[in-house]
Amino acid sequence: MSAVTDTVAAAAPANPISQSIRDSLVVAKRNLIRMTRIPEMVIFGLIQPIMFVVLFSYVFGGSMQIGGSTSPEAYRNFLMAGIFAQTVTFATAGAGAGIADDMHKGLIDRFRSLPMARGAVLTGRTLADLVQTALTVFVLSIVALLVGWRVGSDGDTNVGKVLAAFGLLLLTGYAFTWIGALIGLSVRTPEAATSGGLIWLFPVTFISNSFVDTTHMTPWLRHIAEWNPFSATVQACRTLFGNPGVSPSDAWPMAHPVLASLIYSVVIIAIFRTLAVRKYRSATA
Repeated sequence: MSAVTDTVAAAAPANPISQSIRDSLVVAKRNLIRMTRIPEMVIFGLIQPIMFVVLFSYVFGGSMQIGGSTSPEAYRNFLMAGIFAQTVTFATAGAGAGIADDMHKGLIDRFRSLPMARGAVLTGRTLADLVQTALTVFVLSIVALLVGWRVGSDGDTNVGKVLAAFGLLLLTGYAFTWIGALIGLSVRTPEAATSGGLIWLFPVTFISNSFVDTTHMTPWLRHIAEWNPFSATVQACRTLFGNPGVSPSDAWPMAHPVLASLIYSVVIIAIFRTLAVRKYRSATA
C-alpha cells in the first residue's frame, strides 16, 4: 500500500508555483552560463555607462548649476543617480534582443517541447539580465567613486539607505526588462529588437531630472519630467544617497520619490509581464 501511495505521489503533477520557480531558475542559469562563455557581452555592456560617467562628469561638470553651485563636484554628485538609473533601464534593449535572438534561432520552440512552465522562459531570461545589470552597476559605482562621486554630500545617509537605493535601481531595471521582453517577442529580428528597445528610452531618460534640474525646462516639459517614472527613481536615489536633488516640486512623485518609484516599478512589472507572457503563448502556439 505504501509503495502504491509513493508511486501515485511521484506521478502527481508538481505544484505549479514551485515548478515555475524551478524552471525559471534553470533558464536563468542557462543564460548566465552563456554570458560567461561570451564575455564580450558583459564587457561591451560596461563600456557605454563608463563613457557616460566620464563624458558627463568632465564635459558638463563645470557648466551646470546645481543648488547654486557650478563646481564639477556638485554636478558629479547630482549626476550619478541619473547615470545609474539610465544604465539599468538601458538593459531593456539587451533583454529584447536576447529574446528575439532565441525566437529567431528556434530555441523557444525547443523549450516548448519540454514539460516546463510557459512563463519560466521569460522570467529566467529577465532574472539573468538582472544579474548582469547588478554587475554593471557594481563596476559603475567603483568608476563613480574614482571620478569623485560621494554619498552623503548634501544630506544624511547610511549603509542601509545606500543599499536601498541600489535595490530600487535593480527593481526599476527588472521592471524595464519586461518591456524589453515584450518588444523582443513582437519583432522579427534581434536588430529590430535592439532598435525598438533603445529608440523610446532616449526621451524617457533625457526628459527627466537625470542630467539637469527640471526648473530649467519649460513648464509643460517640466510637468512631463516630474511625472516620468524614471525621474521618480532618480530622485529616490538622490534622496537615499544624500546627494543634491532637484529643486522642490509640488508634483507627488517628486515629493514622495521612494514610494513613487516602488509603485511605478510594481505596476510596470504587473502590466508588461502579463502582456509578455500572453504574447509568448500566442507567438509559440
